[in-house]
Amino acid sequence: MTPFKAPLDDILFCLRHVAGADRLPEWDAELAEGILGHFASFAEGVIAPLDEPGDAQGCTLSEGRVTMPDGFKDAYTQLAEGGWQGLTAPEEFGGMGQNALLAAGVSEIFSGANHAMQMVCNLVPGAISTLMKFGSDAQKQHWIPRLAAGETLSTMCLTEPGAGSDLSRIRTKATPSGDSWRIEGEKIFISGGDQDMSEDVLHLVLARTGGDGVKGLSLFLCPSEVEGTRNAVTVTRIEEKLGLHASPTCQLAFDGAEAELIGDEGAGLMAMFTMMNHARLDVSLQGVAHASRAYHIAADYAAERKQGRKADGTEALLADHPDVQRMLDEQKSLALGARAMTYLTMAELTLGQNRALVDFLTPICKVFCTEAGIHAADLGIQVLGGYGYLTEYRVSQTWRDARITSIYEGANGIHAVALATRGLRAAEGPEAFAKLVEELASGDPDCLSLLSEWQDARAGMAEQAVEKAHDFMALTGEVLFRAVWCKLAATGAAEMIRLAKRVARRPLPVRLPLSA
Repeated sequence: MTPFKAPLDDILFCLRHVAGADRLPEWDAELAEGILGHFASFAEGVIAPLDEPGDAQGCTLSEGRVTMPDGFKDAYTQLAEGGWQGLTAPEEFGGMGQNALLAAGVSEIFSGANHAMQMVCNLVPGAISTLMKFGSDAQKQHWIPRLAAGETLSTMCLTEPGAGSDLSRIRTKATPSGDSWRIEGEKIFISGGDQDMSEDVLHLVLARTGGDGVKGLSLFLCPSEVEGTRNAVTVTRIEEKLGLHASPTCQLAFDGAEAELIGDEGAGLMAMFTMMNHARLDVSLQGVAHASRAYHIAADYAAERKQGRKADGTEALLADHPDVQRMLDEQKSLALGARAMTYLTMAELTLGQNRALVDFLTPICKVFCTEAGIHAADLGIQVLGGYGYLTEYRVSQTWRDARITSIYEGANGIHAVALATRGLRAAEGPEAFAKLVEELASGDPDCLSLLSEWQDARAGMAEQAVEKAHDFMALTGEVLFRAVWCKLAATGAAEMIRLAKRVARRPLPVRLPLSA
C-alpha cells in the first residue's frame, strides 16, 4: 500500500505559476506555504490513516443516530482544535480570516487524505458564506462561531424522492409558527445528515413556503437540537453506497422540526446557490485529489514492479514499458492540468473582479476535473493490473470514491446543458473565457488554432444547443486544459515541457464541427 503524501509542491507550483496567487492583495506566499505544509503533515499523520479502515468499517445507524467509524471522532476533535474548520471564517467570529484560494489547497489535501471525512466537514465554509451574505446579525452571532470552532457541522438539504436535480418539484413544506417555522417533509442523499463527531448539526433546508416552482422556495436554518432537546429531525436510513462508506449519506424526516428563515421568503434558491457554488468547486478539487492519488499509487507501483526485459536484455521495471509510461503521463497531466484550472478559477473568484468569467469557468472545472479523477483512477487500476482490481493497493477505493463526483452537486450532463444555454446567452462569460485562453496560450499556435475552432463551435450553438451540450462542454474543457498546459510549459521546467508535448498530442474529444 502506498501511504498518502500530500502533493504540496504541485499545489504551490500551480498557485504561483498558473493561478497567480500573488495577484491577491493580501496574499502572503510564505504564510500560505506554512499553513498548507502544516495541514499536509496533519492530514498525512492523522486523517489519511483512517481512510482505509473507515471504508471497511463504514457508518452505523442505531436508534436514529449515526456512529462514525473508529478514530473519526478523535481525528475531528484534533481538526477542530487546530482551527481548521474556521479557516475562512471572519476573525470577528473566531475564525482565521484566510482567503478561499488558500482554503482550496487545504480542501484538496483533505480530499486526497480522506474524502469521506472531508465530505462531512467541508460544507461548513459554504454555510458560513451563506450566513454572512443572507443571515441576520443574530443568526451570524449564534452560528458562525460554533461552525468556526467545530462545535457544529452543517448539511445541505435539497434532494427529495422524485425531486433530484429538478428543484421545482420540492414538496417539503415550511409553515409559520409564532416567531419560528415548522418543517414537514423528507430529504434524501444528505451528506453528514447525522454523525457523532460534532456537538450538533445545522441543516440548511430548502422548503416550500409558496406556490409551485422555484419562486415558492425559501431557505431555513434547522438545528439538530433546540435548547438541549432533540429537534424533530430523524435519520430514517443511511444509504449503502459504491464508495465513501465512511461518509453517512442520510435520509432525513422532518416532522414539524423547528427552523428559522434565512434571507427573504421565496428567495431560497438564490441563498442556497451561495453554498452550492462553493460545493461545486470543492467537488472539482475532489476530482483533482483522486487523480493525484491514483497517479502516486500507480507511479510507486510501476517504479518497483519488475516486468520483462529492456531491449538490451537487462531486467525491466513496469515503468520502463512505453504503454505504462503513456498511462502514467496521462494520469499526471490530468492531475496537474485539472489542479491548475481549478486554482485559477478560485483565484478569480477570490479577486472578485470578473464574476462572468468565474460563472463560466465553474461548470467547466466541475465536469473536467471530476471526469479526470475517475479516468485517472481507472488508469491506475490498469497500470497495477490484477493487483489494481484487488483492494490491497487502494486504487480500487480511489475509483469507487471518485465515481460519485460526476453525479452530485449537479450531474455533469446538467452542467453541460447550463454552459451551452445560459452560459452562452450573455457574451461576457464566453468572451472573458476566450481572452483568458489567449493569455494562457502565450502565442502557442496549436492552442490558438483550437480556440478559433471553439469560437466557430460557439457560433453554431444558436440551434440545438441542448443536443450539442455534451460535445460543446467536452471541447471547452479541452481548450482550457491545453491552455493551462501552455502556461505550465512556459515556466521552463523540463518535466512540464515534456508533459505539455504529450498533452498537445491528445486527440480531440469530439469531431468538429459540432452537430446534433
